[in-house]
Amino acid sequence: MSVSVDHLARKIQESGGEATEKRQFVTFALGKQLFCVDIMSVREIRISNVITPLPGAPDFVRGVINLRGTIVPICDLRMRFGEGKTELAGSYPVVIVSIADRWVGLLVDEVCDILTADNSEISPIPETDANRRNPFFHGLITQGDTMLIVVALERLTDNFAPGVAAA
Repeated sequence: MSVSVDHLARKIQESGGEATEKRQFVTFALGKQLFCVDIMSVREIRISNVITPLPGAPDFVRGVINLRGTIVPICDLRMRFGEGKTELAGSYPVVIVSIADRWVGLLVDEVCDILTADNSEISPIPETDANRRNPFFHGLITQGDTMLIVVALERLTDNFAPGVAAA
C-alpha cells in the first residue's frame, strides 16, 4: 500500500509538525495512582510469592527471582518512587521488563489494562521544583478523567549492582 506525499504532509501538519505514532502501554496501579510502561519493553507478567533477598542491594531492590534459569532483580516501585515499602502478603503481581538488555521485575499492586495512545498524547511532567522533580517519569497521558504516569524505564536501574539481571 502506497501513501501519497500530500497525505503524509497533511497528517504531519495536523499533528503540529510531527508524525503521530500509536503506542501501546501496559497500565498498573500503585495504590490509587496509575502508571504505564511501553508494551514493547514488557516480557511477561507473573504472579509471584517468593522473592529471595539480595544482601548489599539498594533498598528499592527487594531481592531476586529465578525466571526459568535467569536471575531477575525485583524493583519495588513504591520504594523507588519514594512512597514507602510495598507490603508483601501472599501473591503479588510482577511486571518483567527489559531495560538496556537486562530483565527487571517491577513489583506493583495491580496490573490493570493495555492502553493505546498517540505520542502526541504524552504531556511532559510539569516542573514544580527542579531539585525535587522525579527522574523516573517520562510524561503523563490523560484518558478522560484518568491521568497515567509514563515510567522512564531506562532511569529505574541507576544504582543497581553491576552485572545484576543480564538477560
